[in-house]
Amino acid sequence: MPESNERWGQDLRLLSNLDRQIGRDRGADLSTLSSTAPVNVAISADRPVDLATLTADDNLKQALLLRFLTPFGELASLGHPTYGSRLYTLIGELNNDVNRNRAKVYVLQALAAEPRVQEVQSVRVTTNASDRTRIDIDISLIPIHSDTPLNLVFPFFLE
Repeated sequence: MPESNERWGQDLRLLSNLDRQIGRDRGADLSTLSSTAPVNVAISADRPVDLATLTADDNLKQALLLRFLTPFGELASLGHPTYGSRLYTLIGELNNDVNRNRAKVYVLQALAAEPRVQEVQSVRVTTNASDRTRIDIDISLIPIHSDTPLNLVFPFFLE
């Protein structure tokens, strides 16, 4: 059986903080890295730049975060009518038990649609202690072909 690094492949890095991503800055998705290769002065006096990539667990984390940050149905015109989550419908709502439970349901629905998730162990949605307009979504899951849990904390702002 291939290692998860090989199985999940490599993808472009689109999010800056996989541990505490708070939103999606549309129009500025691609991350870059300065290369340490020698500068080709015939092309540019600046250092060459390459696109940043992700592999293994970070690749799956980014895929899940992108699914949570994309409004459900937004990619329908591209052939993905069920991609995304309904978390965006909570923006402007109160931080109360009902809406935290709704957030949990929306996260579970999004995780059920992700083919790389074998089993969801837990989803906890709590109010952030320092910001009442923010809920923290703590997820523990088992990816496909793995026995090792993947943990992810996703802050979501209701304002």
